[in-house]
Formats: sequence, structure tokens, C-alpha cells
Amino acid sequence: MINLEEKTLKKETVYNGKILNVELHDVELPDGSLSKREILRHNGAVAVLALTDKNEVLIVEQYRKAAELVTLEIPAGKLDLGEDPIFCAVRELKEETGYEVSEEELTKIYATHVAIGYSSELITIYFVDNLTEDKRGNLSLDEDEFLNLKKIKLENIFKMLDSNEITDSKTIIALEWLRNKKRIQF
Repeated sequence: MINLEEKTLKKETVYNGKILNVELHDVELPDGSLSKREILRHNGAVAVLALTDKNEVLIVEQYRKAAELVTLEIPAGKLDLGEDPIFCAVRELKEETGYEVSEEELTKIYATHVAIGYSSELITIYFVDNLTEDKRGNLSLDEDEFLNLKKIKLENIFKMLDSNEITDSKTIIALEWLRNKKRIQF
């Protein structure tokens, strides 16, 4: 069996940002040859697949500069350094949808690496259902955050998913989990 580990010989931080850092690594490959790796360091993030008591999925519509388009996504946000993901999920759901839930109401679906070839970002996806209007307050968005909250019926969200109208990977993973676990057919 081949040892697959790449040993870091030298590491240089080439950019320190608000959300991520970029590192350049000189590595020794398993066969002894040398190579370079560009790595994005990210604290991680959370996302919440949230269903109302009327079988509507809470979706946020927002502009994503990196893709230069308006996307449809489940509510999500980045972790503060050292923050517990489930605490972040409660906070982000409140900020982006107004719905208040407890940690006990959330079920972890998956933790997934977003772009494992070059990024350390790990996003933890949670599920909550039976949200009622009495659990909803006002949005409390970050100062540089702009979005529209949508409630989309299950049958419509799966049509959007199947027609590739939704391209966000965390949202696709969460919705496919829901379709599989709940055996939802439309």
C-alpha cells in the first residue's frame, strides 16, 4: 500500500483576508518529487435546510459575485473562529430568515468539503422542519448582506432542482438528502 501523504516542506501565507487566507505550500509527493499547492484556508460554514409546517423550503436569493449571478440557496453562513457549528446554524437561520429555533430542533445532515482540492472549507448542513409563523421574527442581516427570502413548495423546489435551476452544491446536497430520506416523489 502506497503512503499518499504529501509532506509540507515550506509554507507561506500570501494573503490574509476577512473570510479566507491563501497559502502556498512546497510539498514532497509520495514518490519523492516536489510540487506546489495553493490552499485557501477558511474557518468553515453552516447551512440549514428548513421546512415550514406547510411543506415549503426556505430559500434565500442573493447575488454571488464570484459566479456573477443571482443564486437560490438554503440559508448559510460562515463560522467565527472556534465557533460551534450548531450555534452558528441557529444564528444564521435567524439572521437570514427570521425563524428562531433551538439547537435541539436541528438535525445534522452532513459535513462536506466544499472544494477539497484547494480549500479547507468544511460546511456542516443541518435540517429543521415544522417551522411555524409564530417562530418567525425579523431578519438581522450583516451590513454587507442583501437577500430575498422565498418559501418554495416542495414539489416546485424539486422541479427547480431537476431542471438545474439550483446550482449551489450545499443546497443540492441538502435537497437530495431530503428527497432520499423522506422518500419524496413528485
